[in-house]
Amino acid sequence: MKKVSTDKAPAAIGPYSQGIIAGDFLYASGQIPIIPETGDLETGDIKAQADQVCRNIGEILKAAGTDYEHVVKTVCFLDDMGDFADFNSVYEKYFTGKPARSCVAVKTLPKNVLCEVEIVAYLKD
Repeated sequence: MKKVSTDKAPAAIGPYSQGIIAGDFLYASGQIPIIPETGDLETGDIKAQADQVCRNIGEILKAAGTDYEHVVKTVCFLDDMGDFADFNSVYEKYFTGKPARSCVAVKTLPKNVLCEVEIVAYLKD
């Protein structure tokens, strides 16, 4: 196994890695809308937060040598299912390959953000 780390995505804020490569797959930890350059939260609406989350994921994918087209599974956590349509309007711009997905509402997310997304991606040849 190999750890994936980039300063272009938020540093882990606990006892975990941004991602782990195991075999031919990248398993990335859930990303919340932290702005890597400042460490501050994106405090805008669900669309602004989802966009920051997706950009963070893109940087981890890049650090692992893969991209959005090779994502095979996402797990999306929303603070409120009422944000589902707005979340999807951002998500679909990044995950154009339409990976398998689960999306659930949870009681509370870290730092009280509106969304979090984790991914599994196949590594490019």
